[in-house]
Amino acid sequence: MAQSKTSRSTWWQQFWRIVQPDWGSRPSRRTIGLLLGLILLSVGSNSFLIWETVQRGELLSALAAQDTSRFVRAIGIFLGIIAASVPLLSFKSYVQDRLGLQWRYWLTERFMHQYFANQTFYQLSAQTKIDNPDQRISEDIRSFTQQSLSLLVISFDSIVQLVGFAGVLWIISKSLLVILLTYAIVGTGIATFLFGRILVRINVEQLKREADFRFGLIRIRENAESIALYRGQHRELNAMQQRFLQVIQNFNRLIRWQFNLTIFQNSYQYVTFILPFIVLAPRIFSGELEIGVVSQSQAAFERIGLALGLVITQFDQLTALAASIDRLDHLQTAIRTPRPPTQQIQILEGTPLAFQQVTLYVPDGSRRLIEDLSTAVLPGSALLIMGESGVGKSSLLRAVAGLWSTGSGCIIRPATPNLLFLPQRPYMIWGSLRQQLLYPRLSPHSDQQLMQILQQVNLSHLISDGLNDGLNDETTSTGLDSITDWAKRLSLGEQQRLAFARLLLAQPLYALLDEATSALDIAQEARLYTLLQTTSISFISIGHRSTLLNYHQQVLYLKRDQTWRLQKI
Repeated sequence: MAQSKTSRSTWWQQFWRIVQPDWGSRPSRRTIGLLLGLILLSVGSNSFLIWETVQRGELLSALAAQDTSRFVRAIGIFLGIIAASVPLLSFKSYVQDRLGLQWRYWLTERFMHQYFANQTFYQLSAQTKIDNPDQRISEDIRSFTQQSLSLLVISFDSIVQLVGFAGVLWIISKSLLVILLTYAIVGTGIATFLFGRILVRINVEQLKREADFRFGLIRIRENAESIALYRGQHRELNAMQQRFLQVIQNFNRLIRWQFNLTIFQNSYQYVTFILPFIVLAPRIFSGELEIGVVSQSQAAFERIGLALGLVITQFDQLTALAASIDRLDHLQTAIRTPRPPTQQIQILEGTPLAFQQVTLYVPDGSRRLIEDLSTAVLPGSALLIMGESGVGKSSLLRAVAGLWSTGSGCIIRPATPNLLFLPQRPYMIWGSLRQQLLYPRLSPHSDQQLMQILQQVNLSHLISDGLNDGLNDETTSTGLDSITDWAKRLSLGEQQRLAFARLLLAQPLYALLDEATSALDIAQEARLYTLLQTTSISFISIGHRSTLLNYHQQVLYLKRDQTWRLQKI
């Protein structure tokens, strides 16, 4: 849906859709000041450039006329122009970089807020139409802001130079200006229609293939232990070689077309250099014009040619920018576009947690998992969900969490702060042990409380060992403030015990446990569930072990024919 919408748009329309929320609203005074400063600096630096071109011609004319006083005067003015231009150009570059950084900050903040709003990041992860949103937010936004601001500044410079140098050229030779305008229009048309669409398409494909290659390497890093245990390194090497071959093949296409474009660009610029000499030669030979006028006209002709031929000279950057615009516009459309209207399960806040005639489908509605489920989990009680793999046990918990909603009926549940989900593989954040324990909300707890909880779940060694045995060079500090890569540092069983520690600290009204003790032995599992029973937390568990029946009052059996059976224990 998003694809078809943006494919009908020009890249100018896509560009405006991306920038309008930031620049169309009311930017800060500081940003307006930077923008106005950049405009003034651009006008000033280009004015000095035009003046410098005129003085260069004056220098040559003074030399040709062997006029010493005229030459000294021209040199003095020329040096003054240089003295003023150097700091002006440097400050212009500084202001441009500051403005670009501010723009990147705005754009990244907006995309991240939209990406994390309403679980959009989760919805996109289940889709295939938007590849590598991480690269689009990090790398594409950076290249988009840098390239677009650079091109906008170059375009503004070109307009100022076009007006200024056109005046210089009009005074010298009106026919030369007409020839130049015609030449630039023809050259721009050739570049746009012959090279434009092809290079944009190849650049978009190159970004996609590069991102796929990088993503494959990231997955290998994240699953290194599993791959090593499977002895799957040869299979992974072959897969990555195939992905890299696709990168190289497309890049070869890009090189070939850029080679053709470079031939055209160089030819265009060399003709721009020689044309003024050909047109003005008769007037120079007749003595009508001074030799310095040729230098002025040639420089003016070249500058106007570059200004009018901006599309030609900046074509590589334009095609790369167009590719970034296309990828960002598709991402923006995807994170803004509401999901297709389907029959939705109604979710109401309240207690007890209850299912009222709930029929659940997979998100695209293609398969029904559970039909007409009605039951409740009263405060202080516990429900165990059992059944074969693929019958919808985890899907039912996703529906309670609001991640899956295709279906009918009603789910009553507490507000989000009073509901905690424990997946089979807990999420380990990058941060200190303290932050790990208090994730996702940093509620106030004393060091003594945190250490007591760690002792209860058999993780007190994380403090006593200081996490500094040389196995991880990235470990910093010790105790509760230890920082390391916890997903690599801890075994899955230790991660599951750490997740239980989070649960005991958070004390929500309800907890949803999706095989949250699958990596633990029966004794460790019994210890954690016994701890959980001493709290006021009501919970729903998914599991396969019959020993789990000891810690629940009801068991819900889900079947492959979408029916279910509720039994008291």
